[in-house]
Amino acid sequence: MKREKSEALFEKAKKYFPGGVNSPVRAFRSVGGTPLFIQKGKGSHIWDADGNEFIDYCGSWGPLILGHANVKVVDAIKKTVENGSSFGAPTALENDLAELILNNNKYIQKIRFVSSGTEAVMSAIRLARGYTKRNKILKFEGCYHGHSDSLLVKAGSGLVTFGNTSSAGVPESFVNETIVVALNNEEAVKQAFAEFKDQIACVIIEPIPANNGLLLQRKEYLQFLRDICTENHTLLIFDEVINGFRIGFDGAAGYYKIQPDIITYGKIIGGGLPVGMYGASAEIMSNISPEGDVYQAGTLSGNPVAMAAGIAQLTECLKPKFYEELERKTQLLIDLIFKNFKFQISNFKIYSIGSIFWIAFTDKEVVRSAEEIDADSMKYFRVLHKELLERGIYLGPSGYEVGFVCEAHTEEDLMKTAKAFAEALEIAMK
Repeated sequence: MKREKSEALFEKAKKYFPGGVNSPVRAFRSVGGTPLFIQKGKGSHIWDADGNEFIDYCGSWGPLILGHANVKVVDAIKKTVENGSSFGAPTALENDLAELILNNNKYIQKIRFVSSGTEAVMSAIRLARGYTKRNKILKFEGCYHGHSDSLLVKAGSGLVTFGNTSSAGVPESFVNETIVVALNNEEAVKQAFAEFKDQIACVIIEPIPANNGLLLQRKEYLQFLRDICTENHTLLIFDEVINGFRIGFDGAAGYYKIQPDIITYGKIIGGGLPVGMYGASAEIMSNISPEGDVYQAGTLSGNPVAMAAGIAQLTECLKPKFYEELERKTQLLIDLIFKNFKFQISNFKIYSIGSIFWIAFTDKEVVRSAEEIDADSMKYFRVLHKELLERGIYLGPSGYEVGFVCEAHTEEDLMKTAKAFAEALEIAMK
């Protein structure tokens, strides 16, 4: 595979950006080699600066559920931007996208648009603290909620800990307000509520954890969190930035039929443009400024171009059987991959839900917590990723990241991918 232009662009980028990138995972450090500089995308395919073509299962890390440069999304963007790209004032498009979402998602009554998933989560945490008049939050090891200070905290050595910062620059005072426990451990959550009685403002979880592997949780566990939060007058936040509108229009809340107090969204609602959103009951949302005293603002919140792209994309997601067809394609891809094996392999799994999948080198039937992921297994993914690139298949450059199937993927794409996987795996497992 030719990489001369990508390599030259990366050398130039290192003069301008830390590590040559504007987001760490793009640097290819987990898989080695030079990051590919992508030049264009159409449908399920992308092309890099050297002209290499790939079937893409990253999809800009999830938002491109229709594929790259979808005609309806592109047309909506063009039509809107011709009238201006930003006003810092309300537009009818904000109303239109909000109406589309709220009319088809019964788990939220009012929303606030922001510009990223990180911003949505940060705002939801502040809202929970303002509403409950409490300071502490409880999060789970293995769930990622963006790079705001109070959430860049990893578990310490105990069952229930204040943990340690996972980034320089985060003050100890922030760490001391964040309780970290392991996923899928009811006793740890009970102990945290006992130890910090009447102090926990919210419990935040990815109901479908998809930032550190695909750590599918039991419905009973999520219901346990709902119940214990209710008992302790603590708000339950579902962070659905990745899975929201991906497994269904009403996300994990609808999938598991569990009502959280606040939900955060992002990715898909912007049609590939920067966007985030958080929503809750009208009563909880009434605490946000200018109606309430929880302050949150944003110059580009509700950006008209992003709103138009979101309307175009989410309208397509509401087509009959849209999500069923995405899930069918995902399962077909997985079935084809295993069917193409010409050898026995016991420590290779593909976990999936809806159109999200995760490749894991493990012999476990299910992986529900970060502690169950074997870090040493990433050596296999490193080889697999390289061999797949050589065969025209693009995955996110980390074995901890999930993949996504989009509407534009064809059965020909899936068959080609399965054949490439069989060849690449045979090399990776030697």
